[in-house]
Amino acid sequence: MKKPGVHQQMEVEEKLREECGVFGMYDLDGKDVAASIYYGLFALQHRGQESCGIAVSETNGPKGKVTSYKGMGLVNEVFTGEELEQMRGDIGVGHVRYSTAGASTRENAQPLVLNYVKGTLALAHNGNLINAPELREELAYSGAIFQTTIDSEVVAYHIARERVKTKNVESAVLNAMKKIKGAYSLVIMSPRKLIGARDPFGFKPLCIGKRDNAYIITSETCALETLGAEYIRDIEPGEVVTITKDGIKSDTSMCLPKEQQARCIFEYIYFARPDSHIDGVSVYGSRIKAGRFLAMDSPVEADIVVGVPESGNAAAMGYAMESGIPYGTAFVKNSYVGRTFIKPKQSTRESSVKIKLNVLREAVAGKRVIMIDDSIVRGTTSDRIVKMLRDAGATEVHMRVSSPPFLWPCYFGTDVPAREQLIAYNRSVEEIRQIIGADSLGYLKIERLKELVNGLDICEGCFTGRYPMEPPKDDIRGEYDK
Repeated sequence: MKKPGVHQQMEVEEKLREECGVFGMYDLDGKDVAASIYYGLFALQHRGQESCGIAVSETNGPKGKVTSYKGMGLVNEVFTGEELEQMRGDIGVGHVRYSTAGASTRENAQPLVLNYVKGTLALAHNGNLINAPELREELAYSGAIFQTTIDSEVVAYHIARERVKTKNVESAVLNAMKKIKGAYSLVIMSPRKLIGARDPFGFKPLCIGKRDNAYIITSETCALETLGAEYIRDIEPGEVVTITKDGIKSDTSMCLPKEQQARCIFEYIYFARPDSHIDGVSVYGSRIKAGRFLAMDSPVEADIVVGVPESGNAAAMGYAMESGIPYGTAFVKNSYVGRTFIKPKQSTRESSVKIKLNVLREAVAGKRVIMIDDSIVRGTTSDRIVKMLRDAGATEVHMRVSSPPFLWPCYFGTDVPAREQLIAYNRSVEEIRQIIGADSLGYLKIERLKELVNGLDICEGCFTGRYPMEPPKDDIRGEYDK
């Protein structure tokens, strides 16, 4: 496992992190797209706060010219109006990143831009390949020189290599997809085409939108809403979509039967913005349902139901609706604790949780509280939040979790740590309850997961150890930094 940078450490204690957000745009009227990509990335900022970048090109300009800019930090820290002004082009891709494989450095920021014999290629990738180390070694032995330590570069090389042998770039993407294994949603810019590709299992979301005469391919529908674009449809798992001046073409030759698909359930429970829809399912609706199921399956008498912000809030509302116990706000969140937050040293008395969250004493004093959170990973934050509620005068604290217990790591782009670091590993629910200091503890039942997403097929690997494909023998995350 790679070591987190200082700016991540507080987050890494408990919260899960997802790898990335991708955004591509092609304006068929020839208008510049950089500013729109910037706002699209802004809407996807929750998917990665470590680095970001934009690459644009002019479809009528010189074939090999790509203007790109990327850096460490949030979208509004990296880009100024001046930079965007200079980025001329009617086609482009953008990316926000949180790393699961590859270190947190500027070289590893995306999009990746390749110049090769057929022109240029800019690629933005969300996900994690499980066979990246073997593919990388194979490329290295045939003379490839790597500029980064991320698996996305392996994807880019394979597409470029295939393109030399194929009639067009979309065929090259399809050929590369036959070699790469794992989770990926890709947005690729070639000199005259914008391409979106989703792995055959559909781990990560990807959708198409349109505004005026411009097409958009992006991770979440919330980015379309931000731009006032209309949602057209989701890209199917295994589908490759090519957008040219002639419109949209689709290839579904890599698609699997529906029952083999395996979407990441955490998009619905935690990662995605609540105002997004993924594969036709409302993220907010899924979270409300999770709360309702918790109320049905793990009821308890109490005076107030509260959510741990942000993703616990909708589930808490669902619990309150189902149980009839009033919903309330118990936590005030400091929205300005960004990625540059420096974790307090042991020698100082500030608690990193209290810097981020404070309890509204008036809301909980003298009350029996049901507290809902989306997950318990290591348990290091849950015990502190339970204690904060007690210190504020709560007479009882009952914790409910809108996901099942984590028992296995994730190899597909979600930062679930090794088993030994998971609080639920080798412990009963009662033992976990004692560690976090709650009066009772209840998790969402595994059999409820498919109900959350209206019966869509999902990956349950981190809960059951049953992965949709053979997992790697070793922990591949951070592989190239060792």
